[in-house]
Amino acid sequence: MNASIVIQKSQIKPEETINLTGSKSESNRALIISALSKGKVKIKNLSSAADTVTLNGILNHESEHPTTVNVGPAGTAMRFLTAYFSLKGEKVEITGSERMKQRPIGTLVDALQTLGADISYQDQEGYPPVLINGAFNQTTSHILIRGDISSQFLTALLLVASSLPQGVDLEIMDELTSKPYVEMTLSMLQQCGINHTWDRDKIAILPQEFKATTLTIEPDWSAASYWYSVVALSENAKIHLPNLKKNSLQGDSAIVEIMALFGVETTFDEDGLTIEKVGHEIKPQLLDFKECPDLAQTVIVCSALLCKEFSFSGLETLKIKETDRIFALQTELAKIGVKLIETQADVYQLNCEELNIPQEIKIATYEDHRMAMAFAPMAMVIDKVEIEEAQVVEKSYPHFWDDFKKIGFSLK
Repeated sequence: MNASIVIQKSQIKPEETINLTGSKSESNRALIISALSKGKVKIKNLSSAADTVTLNGILNHESEHPTTVNVGPAGTAMRFLTAYFSLKGEKVEITGSERMKQRPIGTLVDALQTLGADISYQDQEGYPPVLINGAFNQTTSHILIRGDISSQFLTALLLVASSLPQGVDLEIMDELTSKPYVEMTLSMLQQCGINHTWDRDKIAILPQEFKATTLTIEPDWSAASYWYSVVALSENAKIHLPNLKKNSLQGDSAIVEIMALFGVETTFDEDGLTIEKVGHEIKPQLLDFKECPDLAQTVIVCSALLCKEFSFSGLETLKIKETDRIFALQTELAKIGVKLIETQADVYQLNCEELNIPQEIKIATYEDHRMAMAFAPMAMVIDKVEIEEAQVVEKSYPHFWDDFKKIGFSLK
């Protein structure tokens, strides 16, 4: 995965429609729910993202009783399958890419072991690969788990909770980050007949049967964010994004409010939404990404290109994603003279005093799909932008470059 794409600055179309793939977050939850329901739950508009294709493929081959499952770079698949295979009572090793082996999973494994799962590490303590050793003998329903780490750990436990003999009684320590992702999980379970109670820091799910239903996946709001960035950097572009909902389950729908600060107006109708650039004075302020960390790279790059010195908090989980996204942002923004500085604990500020827009630039992606797509809109202001490892977008938005061409950019 090392081919680059070169984007030549061009006159983008004043108006265009972009059809986004289904949400990866919703799709991956739906696949586990459908598998646990033994086919009672059907899925419509499944994402074409590589992570979803990987998870779907593994679940479809489950009847073959694999002894080793390789999720590649798919973080949600690693977390969700560790919980899923734990309760299946089969022996299976779950492994992934080299980067996946550096992403912590100890919090989830500890919680599953407390519940009664037999899991061991194959290499480094607290990190994949993990070996599921068969029988799940539930000894308790109560788990104490930190809320200030990946919401995927909590989601993995909540997805399997109703299928456990005693259910799960989850007690969350510390502040819950990425709360909308937990709310998404519980809402989707509710649609499939799985009820819960949530009282302050305690979430409980009793043993229950899934009901027959169809989960229709909404388009991906994090994918929409890149088009918000394009519009923010334009003079008067207008883009239609069909089928996105005003009352979305996805926390990344926060991009509507965030990009309003950049002069991007969102109008909803029964078909989806339209975004367009309106005259607006941008006043930098503190933006908190605690509930929508996947938007951070897009917004930070857009702020830098507009020479607007916003501050950002809620970036703690960015260091354990596909790459250390804070380091990656700092390194690549330095190429245009912009600094991303930690001014106090977990608060970062842009310093654009030395912003310099070159004629051409080469951006490294660090095997991270969101680095590629967050920096692609640079082509709105830089004549020639080369994005290394361009295929990384397949992880969440496989037809991103086709859509980029559709709007009028020249790619080679």
